[in-house]
Amino acid sequence: MKRGVLSNDHSDKLFEQIYDYVLERIRRGEWKEHEKLPSVRTLALEFNVHRLTVFKAYQLLKQNQKVYVKDKSGYYVQPGHGLSLDSRNDPIVSAYVQESHLSEIHQVQATYQFSKALLDPNLLPNLYFSEYVKKVFDLYPKVLGTYSTTQGDQELRDALCHYFINHYHFYLNPDELLVTSGSQEAIDLVARVLIKPRDVVFLERPTYSPAIDVFRRQGATIVPIEIEEDGYDLDQVEKLLQTHKPRLFYLNPTFQNPTGYTIPVEQRKRLVELAERYQCLLVEDDPYRDIYFGKKPPLPLFSYDTSGTVIYIRSFSKYIAPGLSIAIVACRPSVMKLLVRAKSLADSGTPHLNQKIFLHYFFSARMQQHLEKLRIALSIRKEIMEEEFSVTDWKWSSPAGGFNLWMMLPDSVPMDDFLSKSIEHSITFVPGSICDPLRESKSWIRVCYSYLNEQQLREGVQRLISVYSSVHQ
Repeated sequence: MKRGVLSNDHSDKLFEQIYDYVLERIRRGEWKEHEKLPSVRTLALEFNVHRLTVFKAYQLLKQNQKVYVKDKSGYYVQPGHGLSLDSRNDPIVSAYVQESHLSEIHQVQATYQFSKALLDPNLLPNLYFSEYVKKVFDLYPKVLGTYSTTQGDQELRDALCHYFINHYHFYLNPDELLVTSGSQEAIDLVARVLIKPRDVVFLERPTYSPAIDVFRRQGATIVPIEIEEDGYDLDQVEKLLQTHKPRLFYLNPTFQNPTGYTIPVEQRKRLVELAERYQCLLVEDDPYRDIYFGKKPPLPLFSYDTSGTVIYIRSFSKYIAPGLSIAIVACRPSVMKLLVRAKSLADSGTPHLNQKIFLHYFFSARMQQHLEKLRIALSIRKEIMEEEFSVTDWKWSSPAGGFNLWMMLPDSVPMDDFLSKSIEHSITFVPGSICDPLRESKSWIRVCYSYLNEQQLREGVQRLISVYSSVHQ
């Protein structure tokens, strides 16, 4: 049975559509390593295209080392591009091997959740929060009977606009703000409106795991940019900008997830200049800005942007009110128009009640004072975790903010064994390869100190070290 004719909106690109089809089936494991692929003639008939179109796709696959040729026999799947299956049938470990699926690890019911970069709910002023919920219903008695606009509640956008201008010297107006249901929706919207298959996207290495999945799903060609404790090698970044001409660079420059690194101010300024020169959008994800343990971090990249190069995503979900799931996107009208249109196709706007509650809760004097207490509490928890790990020879850089430690284990152990054994002992963590666009970083793990109380942290770290020792023997 023939497939439908491929889209011919760009008829000279039909071979790329064949390329994507073959590569996706290889990636999913439908065609195994060294398995013979359909002949040129077969695929041409299947898709109702000329044989030269399929031949061109196969040649590109060969050039990119996705397939190889046997003389007078045909094309075969090159090893190393399919999904490897975990032989022990552990769905969590198997998901980690096949995709990032950080959410799969988060769904594990464990006593010691080191995988969740979330705030311990007991650190929030919950009684105070409930008072604001009541206040919102008094102020807006019809709030449950109304939708927000797609772009977000006008009152909230006005307040956030003033907040960004006063605190971070942003140059913008309320119409350049979009309210989303958390930062992940924002990243997804950006990817859907800006990225098409084979567009080049720069991602930090390591980076926020779901971002890898989002851009891969769009068919992006991902180029990793190494992030170190002192930032990026910007000379190398410039060479890669010249070579690859990326559509965008997704980055998390402040208390970066997973490393905790913060990019210095001079690099921020130069990066914005480079992005403008090479016409690359910077997508700045900034979820941990208020969680600093000493001096405040440098201003966001958006503060230095004068040409519309930066799209700024600020999540308030991590430490203000995770249950409200509020994030904000700041960008110029040309991009905003696309984002609002895409969001309107997905929903009728972020829930109106959530926005009104957040508006009055976040901007209250009590909440702003509570942030200082929160920073102290998290700093203590970070120190407790570091103290417990100090008996090991694991290596890490102590972060100046955020929720995570990024740790290098001294010896290479089978990470799937370590993860599986930890889950058996009711402990979760994030394997480093999940955060690596190249799926390497086999000796690294991310552990979060924000979700457990002080006693649980001590107990959990001690148990994790014990599990590692048993696997390492």
